[in-house]
Amino acid sequence: MERSAVSTRNVPFPAARDVVQLLKPITWFPPMWAFMCGAVSSGAGLEGRWLFVAGGVMLAGPLVCGTSQAVNDWFDRHVDAINEPDRPIPSGRIAGRWGLYIALIASALSALVAWSLGPIVFVAGLVGLALAWGYSAPPFRFKTSGWTGPAVVGLTYEGLSWFTGAAVLLGAMPSTENLIVLVLYSVGAHGIMTLNDFKAVEGDRATGLKSLPVVLGVKRAAMLACAVMALAQVVVIGMLALYGLTVSAMVVGAVLLAQFAAMPRLLSDPAKYAPWYNGVGVTLYVLGMLAAALGLGGYI
Repeated sequence: MERSAVSTRNVPFPAARDVVQLLKPITWFPPMWAFMCGAVSSGAGLEGRWLFVAGGVMLAGPLVCGTSQAVNDWFDRHVDAINEPDRPIPSGRIAGRWGLYIALIASALSALVAWSLGPIVFVAGLVGLALAWGYSAPPFRFKTSGWTGPAVVGLTYEGLSWFTGAAVLLGAMPSTENLIVLVLYSVGAHGIMTLNDFKAVEGDRATGLKSLPVVLGVKRAAMLACAVMALAQVVVIGMLALYGLTVSAMVVGAVLLAQFAAMPRLLSDPAKYAPWYNGVGVTLYVLGMLAAALGLGGYI
């Protein structure tokens, strides 16, 4: 049965709309936003670098992130058959091994674009691709752990994308201060990724994926997610103040207070309000990222 399900014989190339759905454009925004924050944090001008910035945005969003979505859907097609049976692979709209082939093609394109943006970005791109495959593909399958899975996604979506944005404009390594802040926001993103796991609790439990909502229960997982996000931002505020970026620190502090105001509703019913908090609390979180970037770049 499995052999026939992945056979490529007489299987047509999938429709473009199904390929786009496989790559999940809605997921491209976080790494593209982080890339923008990295570019702003560099403090460098855009003169003569527009093509590099455009290439970097494509790399962070449609290419590396899109690759990760294709890889994830291919290796989790049995899980999606439970959680999201209308997705392109379990529904049969992308049949045979086309899901795998699309992931491989996207990986090659990502590496090519990263190489064109310089050696530092090329290395960062390869690390991002390695983590994208390791997250879903055996033997690593980082996503099977509620601890390592969100950490890998947070590092890739936020940290590597921020790093790439700064490196593209600088043509060199970002400053130590910049690296510290991007790592802190990557750590905080662990909480965001944990909240994303609430939508797949049933399928994760049925297939043995040990997400934190499955392992800890939804209440404790939500509390942990809030604590991780908040603690990372508290340290960011302290670091910005230490760097003399008072205005930036105050803005990050203000958005953190707004998150604290929203957290009680999430914690009252995490399964129900996790999508709501992703729209409200996570938006505040990423606005704080931009404020930190503006401070590091010398704009505020």
